[in-house]
Amino acid sequence: MKALRIALVVLPAAIAVGCGDSPTTPTALRPRSVVTGSGDITSNVAQFRTALGDPNNGGTAGAQPSGRREINWDGVPANFTNTDAFPGDFFNTRSPRGLILGTPGAGLRVSDTNAADLDANLGRQFGFFSPRKTFLPAGSNVVDVTFRVPGSDQAAAVSGFGVVFSDVDRLGSATLEYFGAQGSLGRFEAPAHDASGPLSFLGVVFDAKVVTRVRIVSGNGAVAAGAQDVSDGGSADLAIMDDFLYDEPAAN
Repeated sequence: MKALRIALVVLPAAIAVGCGDSPTTPTALRPRSVVTGSGDITSNVAQFRTALGDPNNGGTAGAQPSGRREINWDGVPANFTNTDAFPGDFFNTRSPRGLILGTPGAGLRVSDTNAADLDANLGRQFGFFSPRKTFLPAGSNVVDVTFRVPGSDQAAAVSGFGVVFSDVDRLGSATLEYFGAQGSLGRFEAPAHDASGPLSFLGVVFDAKVVTRVRIVSGNGAVAAGAQDVSDGGSADLAIMDDFLYDEPAAN
């Protein structure tokens, strides 16, 4: 499904009217666009890239005047793949893109088997967007993202952030909540995947660089050996992630 869809779930009271378009809300705190898609998400991701801006600044250290950053996990070396010890600062130090990852769980994991290295049954249900590595938290379903001026310790903010999810079976199982200096800027739902494939996409862009943190909830249970997805007779909707996309972080 390639059509643009809006999936707003919970916004703070100050911006709870009309997708944040309240007369009491500063323009910068209003979502400018919400892009979602499921199945074949190629056009949705392309639309979000356009909203973030060109060029793709890759792993260039230092603040850039415009453009965006992307993470697709595929350049992560073997020693940090299929282990729960993926460094949370990898994409700010080793490949400087201004992104810091954290989790309340046991660690962070990049997989080159769609989690089949944890459990063969899991590998059957997940898929990747950009070949072939994917990402998940260990012992949790929560990842917190914060931003830096790429390659430095200087705190930064972005205006937009999006995630490719894999195997979201139920609307509401995967969400992004955006935070700024004022607190929560809103929580948004990723759509469930459709019959054409396991992928879903969700991305939100605000009118200014006001986002300092994003909380990702990928499914409603931890992906682990022995865990069963709802599609396989279990009680939890398990999901993993692929590409992250966000505009150029700027010092805040």
